[in-house]
This record gives sequence, C-alpha cells and structure tokens, in this order.
Amino acid sequence: MDLSSPKTIKSIMAAHGIRPQHRLGQNFLIDPRVLDIIVEASGAGPDDLVLEIGPGLGPLTQRLAGAAGTVVAVELDRNLVSILEKTVVAAHPNVEVIQGDAGRIDLHELLHARLAPGQKAKVAANLPYYITTPLVMRLLEATLPLDEIVVMVQKEVANRMVSPPGSKEYGALSVAVQYYTDVRIVTTVSRTAFMPPPDVDSAVVAMRVRAVPPVDAPREGFFRVVKAAFGQRRKSLGNALSAGLGIDKGLVQEALRATGIDPIRRGETLSLEEFAAIAREINANATDTANSGVTDEV
Repeated sequence: MDLSSPKTIKSIMAAHGIRPQHRLGQNFLIDPRVLDIIVEASGAGPDDLVLEIGPGLGPLTQRLAGAAGTVVAVELDRNLVSILEKTVVAAHPNVEVIQGDAGRIDLHELLHARLAPGQKAKVAANLPYYITTPLVMRLLEATLPLDEIVVMVQKEVANRMVSPPGSKEYGALSVAVQYYTDVRIVTTVSRTAFMPPPDVDSAVVAMRVRAVPPVDAPREGFFRVVKAAFGQRRKSLGNALSAGLGIDKGLVQEALRATGIDPIRRGETLSLEEFAAIAREINANATDTANSGVTDEV
C-alpha cells in the first residue's frame, strides 16, 4: 500500500469517513520525491530512532520505517492513530504510534525510555503549520537528545530561520535557530505536493543540532537580550534594551559603548556574537553592581 498515492489516500479517507481538519493543519504530503528528500536529509539509518510529529495518514512514516531502526510517531488526532495502527504499524513492527499533543507530551521521557545511553534521536516531520514555531522552539530549547531535525514548514518561516542579520526576515526565530543549530533549506515545495493543498508554498529545513553554542554567553542572559532587542523593533537598540530588560538607559548605553555597538542601531542588524557581547557585558555589570552592594553592606 503506497500511502503517498492520492488514490490510496482518498480511499482510506472514504473508508473511515475522514475529512482533513483545517484547524489541525492536516495537509497530507503526497509527493514521493519530497518524502524521499526528507528521509535522506534526516540521515536515518538502521541504528537510529526517528521521532515524527504529526504523521497524518502515514506517507512519511511508511518511508521512515524502511530507513530507520525505530520510528516513534506522535499524532494528536485519535481517528488517525487508529488508521495508522492498521495501515502502517501492522506492516512495520519498528513503528510505534503515540496519541498525544507534541506541544505538551513529555518528550524527554518519551526519548530516554527508548534510546540507549549516549544515543541521540532524529526528528523528521511535516509539521502542522499553525504550531510550527512553538514546536520548533520546544525541540530546540528542551535540551533533548537530538542530533538532526528535518521539518517541512511554510516557505516564509524557512526563510526566517536561515536569514542573516540585516535582512527583513531576520528576527528572534532566526537567532534562536542559528544559536542551537546549523540550519539550511534543503528544498522548496509547491503547495501542489499536498492534499488538500495549503494556501502557501513550503520548504524542507534541516537543522543539525550543535554540540555547543556558536557564541560564548550565558544562555538565559543571551535570549533576554535577544527578546528585548526584537520586542520593539522600531526603537533604537539602546531604548529597546532599556525597556525590554527593565534597566536604566545609562547602564545600557555604557554596556553598548563597552562592546563598540552603536546604540542607535536596530536589533535586526546584530549578529549572534554581538548579542552575546551585549549579554556578557550586561551580566558583568549586574555582577559588579551586586558585589558592590554586598561590599557596602559589609
């Protein structure tokens, strides 16, 4: 049974009374070429565990099952879980389907219960577009045992992920993805590759998870600076950081002078290293201030 065949997909939906749920972002990928590209980009092999999010009717799951040692697919729709058990799991004993919300399920527990000590998993998914950014950020921020994340996303979101400083698409998502991963766009995908077709074109993005960040700065402080810089994009960097971090403008100006960064610049012009430099300087100033206070009290 070829689950990428439109005829097969229509037959399954008719037999089970299934209609794609727009609210769940159910646009089933039916282009065999794109499915193969995702599997290849993931690098899945017989020793790998692959986590798939939102398998739908299973066209990608079916192909992953032939490449990976284990596939764990998390599907929100109970009706689709029942179908997947019959169409995919029955034919591929290395596939496990879990009913649940990938935005809420304990991914740490899920992965660690199935991985050998020191082993890392891969992610391959045609993500529901309405929750793409929260899901990607959850995968990145949760310090999960992952080494490769390959996802189908809206083309616009893919462009934001890979955008360099100074481009109009560059923002907090760009910084976060590039901080945690080495990211690239594998291929763009026409809306005609889906059934039903979405309203936008898409892209396959591959993110190789970094063993260590590309810049040296406390992670929490780094992202506080990033959030503040992009929180009020129309403001100059000095004003945006002062408002976003809740610290005196003079202290911000001092930190920016120490790093050689012009306070009238905008956040979207800063590189990851410049964000890190600001975070280090502000952290150092906060530490000096705290130490000074303690000394005075003593």
